[in-house]
Amino acid sequence: MAANGDHLNRLVVESSPLGVVVLAPRLQRLVFATPAMRGLSGYTVDELLELPPHPLERLIHEDDRQRLADDVAALLAGAEALQRAEVRFLRKDGGVVWVESFAAVVEADGEPAVLLAFADVTRRRETEQRLAAAQRLAQLGDWYWDVRTGDVQWSEEVFKIFRLDPETFTPQIDSILALSPWPEDNQRDQELIQRAVESREPGSYEQRFLRPDGSIGYYASTFQGIYDEAGELTAMQGTVQDITERKQAEEERARLEDQLRHAQKMESIGRLAGGIAHDFNNMLCAIMGQVALAKREPALSESLQQSLAEIGEAAERAANLTRQLLAFSRKQVLAPRVLDLGELIADLDSMLRRLIGEDIELRTVPEPELGLVRVDPTLMEQIVLNLAVNARDAMIDGGELLIETANVELDESYCERHADVRPGSYVMLAVSDTGVGIPEDVRDKIFEPFFTTKQLGRGTGLGLATVYGIVRQNEGRIEVYSEPGRGTSFKIYFPRVFEPADARPRRASLPDRVGTETVLVVEDDEMVRRLAERLLRRGGYTVIVAGSGAEALEVSAAHERAIDLLLTDVVMPGMNGRELARRLVAERPGLRVLFTSGYTDNVIAHHGVLDPGVHFLAKPYSLDALMSLVRQILDEPPPGAGSSGR
Repeated sequence: MAANGDHLNRLVVESSPLGVVVLAPRLQRLVFATPAMRGLSGYTVDELLELPPHPLERLIHEDDRQRLADDVAALLAGAEALQRAEVRFLRKDGGVVWVESFAAVVEADGEPAVLLAFADVTRRRETEQRLAAAQRLAQLGDWYWDVRTGDVQWSEEVFKIFRLDPETFTPQIDSILALSPWPEDNQRDQELIQRAVESREPGSYEQRFLRPDGSIGYYASTFQGIYDEAGELTAMQGTVQDITERKQAEEERARLEDQLRHAQKMESIGRLAGGIAHDFNNMLCAIMGQVALAKREPALSESLQQSLAEIGEAAERAANLTRQLLAFSRKQVLAPRVLDLGELIADLDSMLRRLIGEDIELRTVPEPELGLVRVDPTLMEQIVLNLAVNARDAMIDGGELLIETANVELDESYCERHADVRPGSYVMLAVSDTGVGIPEDVRDKIFEPFFTTKQLGRGTGLGLATVYGIVRQNEGRIEVYSEPGRGTSFKIYFPRVFEPADARPRRASLPDRVGTETVLVVEDDEMVRRLAERLLRRGGYTVIVAGSGAEALEVSAAHERAIDLLLTDVVMPGMNGRELARRLVAERPGLRVLFTSGYTDNVIAHHGVLDPGVHFLAKPYSLDALMSLVRQILDEPPPGAGSSGR
């Protein structure tokens, strides 16, 4: 029976699709081989048995040889049978096949020997390699979690996604959770997994994780539960895909969309503010002008003088509000010059020190070779003063106000994050304080008009809105950096220009003689028209008036004598001031023109910058400003070929 049993076992082994050999370790020769070995190795059974000593050197790839030899030695020393040891077989024809080996100790000729069984896994290995390549390409890995034992298995790509070393990192539930140190994220994911398990449906979630270098990555995971016959969850398997680039692109797109929405909102508010300022400035012009005339009347009582003074003060405050609205909406008329911002700040030093008080230290850090910029100097002064006031109010118990200037280069990477900036050379103006800082939830609102965190009565909410508008209208960019309790820094960038600085203009002085010329006043607002007529007549001028462009052409045609100056509103229904001036100058060469408006609507200015040679007086204007500018224009050499209209 024993002999028959041995014979039966031999038949089973020899008929098995597994390739089997028996290695006699002491002789280091093969003493048995099955026919299936020919398919694996290319050698016949006889050829295998006739191989020289140390046959594994002929049959096993050199990179796997020592590992298999060590496993055989361990087996002979008492280790358990080998499981799933994969090695490369060297075929007789030079080819290579992957095999999975199983080993056990047997007896051959009365001595211990090793039985090695080999299964061809080449096709499976090729499939796994193709899958691994596809996973690398898709940045997709797979995982398996044995719920009962707690063991977690990761594919190679999962380690790569998390940038972890499989030699040093053991994927277990606790260590995996530690990769995402955000409790709220982990709780959300656990709830998603629990719902999927209860419903026995596949699930998915997206999660951020912390890389070893401290940067943040993102992955998406899909998963499916595995259940036993009783319906108990035994394991889970799923995939992990690196979605960091996609999430970063989404965040960048969202940031740019926020910038666009913010810009559109600011533009809409600006258009509304500009329209309000236009009508409001006409009313203020009439109020301030009439107050100025009334104050010059003789024998005014003291109480009436005080009332007029208070009316004038209130009107001036209102006029300042409209100027701020126009600054925010970028509808001011600019008179830009090429200048050095460092010199402008130095000129403001004494005024700034009076403004911020003795408990705040003012420190300036100028760039020695600061580049030049083309900006409106008056508006630049307004920027610095507004930011200084804002900083002062943020430093209740005193502190330091730092004003810096520097030459900077904004490169492509910066401009990719800020769509409204072009790469190039810029001059930076930074105003920083050590105050209370700005909370993150209000930081995006600080440039909106009438938004303020100050107490009632301590601010209009137009200071920073004005700064924003002036910066944008002067083709600059402003950024704010702030942390609660650690102060605030405003950084402003203006394009650098490479041309000589302009000479500083001389201040206009009041006229020292009475006018005798003829002025045509064209104004669609009746109150302002009557005021301008009255002011000019008091100055000695002959005044003719019209309420529209069409009426002005008729008045001019009917006036046979010379007209020396056209004083016209810019924005009027029907025919605007520029078109009227063009037609009248064509009829009367040598006619001088002074435009006035509370809102130019780009009729005489492009992006707020006056066209060359254009004279402009902003509403609301004072009596002195009107008379001084009219006299200055009339005293200039006449334009064109002379005043043939006289």
